Amino acid sequence: MAVLSIENLTKNYGPVKALNNVSFAVPPKTVFGILGPNGSGKTTLLGIVMDILKVSSGSYKWAGDDIPNELRRKIGTLLETPNFYHYLSGENNLKIAARIKGRGEADIPKVLEMVNLYERRKSKFNTYSLGMKQRLAIASTLLGDPEILVFDEPTNGLDPAGIAEIRELIKDLNRQGKTIIMASHILDEVEKVCTHVAIIQKGVLKTVGSVAEVLNTSGTGNMASILVELSAADNAQLKNVLQQMPGLESIAVVDNGIEIVCPESITAEQVNKFCFDRGIVLGKLNVKRKSLETRFLEITGKQSDR
Repeated sequence: MAVLSIENLTKNYGPVKALNNVSFAVPPKTVFGILGPNGSGKTTLLGIVMDILKVSSGSYKWAGDDIPNELRRKIGTLLETPNFYHYLSGENNLKIAARIKGRGEADIPKVLEMVNLYERRKSKFNTYSLGMKQRLAIASTLLGDPEILVFDEPTNGLDPAGIAEIRELIKDLNRQGKTIIMASHILDEVEKVCTHVAIIQKGVLKTVGSVAEVLNTSGTGNMASILVELSAADNAQLKNVLQQMPGLESIAVVDNGIEIVCPESITAEQVNKFCFDRGIVLGKLNVKRKSLETRFLEITGKQSDR
């Protein structure tokens, strides 16, 4: 059963559709990324499923049901930066958070270990780095041992070291069996952390699936194109030969070689043999699969939603 099922979710702000008939399901024990440009509706979607915002139409269910209080206890959320007290220790801030939640105070040593802050538990919050502050915020969501975690832009504003810390923490939490739903506009992080992704633009769901499925499928549902880098002693002759090869989508001259785009059904071995049979010995043959950034731009275009 899906952890979260969304059916035709629509949210209107006057004439503006922040979400427009969005439907998808989140499989259990996945890291599910909701990816989109700024202003695409990601935060609105999370606000609705966490019962902070009211939906205009459509529905959602957690584990096959609406969101009763018992299930709410199994969801840890980080939708905005918590208001920690700067002159209290990390440990004491978590004690306050546990009392507000009404659960989880006994979990404080464990969650501090999980986010690698136990040694700094007595340090004041204002002495923490940005990455440490964000890890403390995630520790707060772990109080009560929730099965599901919902994060909105968990690496926003962090430096590369802080981003790496949060990335590894999310992957570790997933290895422990937790389902993590995270909104982000940072494509590189989604590709490195998430197992599944939904891409949203201007409130419209563009594609959804495992990261592998999204990367390996074209916008029409056919197998994706791949980029192949080639070079030979005579690149002009190589280009002339490649122009005779059926099925290629494009050929471009680049620094020190040729780039072709072709369907995945054409293998590197076929390209190599085609060239060799026509007297071309390749000095380089490098198949490059598309990154999530490439697919994202194919799906959404290069314009910001703002």
